[in-house]
Amino acid sequence: MITHQYGICLLGVIPVRIEPSDRSEMVTQLLFGELFRIKEILPKWVKIELVYDNYEGWIDVKQYHTIAESEFHILSDRFSYVSQELISELIDEQGAKLLLAKGSNLPDESEFSVCGKTYRYYGNVLQNQQIDRKDIVETAMQYKGSPYLWGGRTPLGIDCSGFTQMVYKYNGIVLLRDAAQQITQTEPVDLLDEALAGDLLFFDNEDGRIIHVGIYLGENKIIHASGEVRVDAVDHEGIYNEEILKYTHHLRFIGRVM
Repeated sequence: MITHQYGICLLGVIPVRIEPSDRSEMVTQLLFGELFRIKEILPKWVKIELVYDNYEGWIDVKQYHTIAESEFHILSDRFSYVSQELISELIDEQGAKLLLAKGSNLPDESEFSVCGKTYRYYGNVLQNQQIDRKDIVETAMQYKGSPYLWGGRTPLGIDCSGFTQMVYKYNGIVLLRDAAQQITQTEPVDLLDEALAGDLLFFDNEDGRIIHVGIYLGENKIIHASGEVRVDAVDHEGIYNEEILKYTHHLRFIGRVM
């Protein structure tokens, strides 16, 4: 029986797995301050649904805090700011240091309490609000060099759709988690010549399935997570890697977030 229906992440990052096992693949991550709904409880695992993007998966029962429905609604409004630095510090009341990744959810207070614990945040926060395309490009470039990690959402490890989601999250726009989901949130742009910086470029495999996404920078350049967050050339055919002198991804769709 589920006694609490809601929870919050009070660690720097929590892996979310596709199955209730440490050996199961990580499909996404929870960042500090992100809220979730509790769907199912096992002795060692909890199935959750992230409030931010409705993504489902399993987390370790030792890694989260339950909250009452009344507190959930309060925290939904209170934790409406995001951390600005790529990596910033949070100190709890015992003096333990947590490292928070860019895009973690926080209140607009340097010292705050949640779930009976007091924290002090060393960094700057930004309210979730829509910003212009230059800011999307600027945010994307800050992740340049971050290593690729399947299911990752932080500068210490991030996948292609996690990268686009976090860049847009920082700029106040909610994207779903996977590339095939994100494409449904866009309207088509017919030609690459008509694309604007900040638009999303989607790529498919031989079966026509969307498997990759990146952010257009303008002037036939794209920033995307492939091995690392990197800038490559792109044209109507796809992404051209100038280091290995070949195309690595086939362009399927150009999308402008609605």
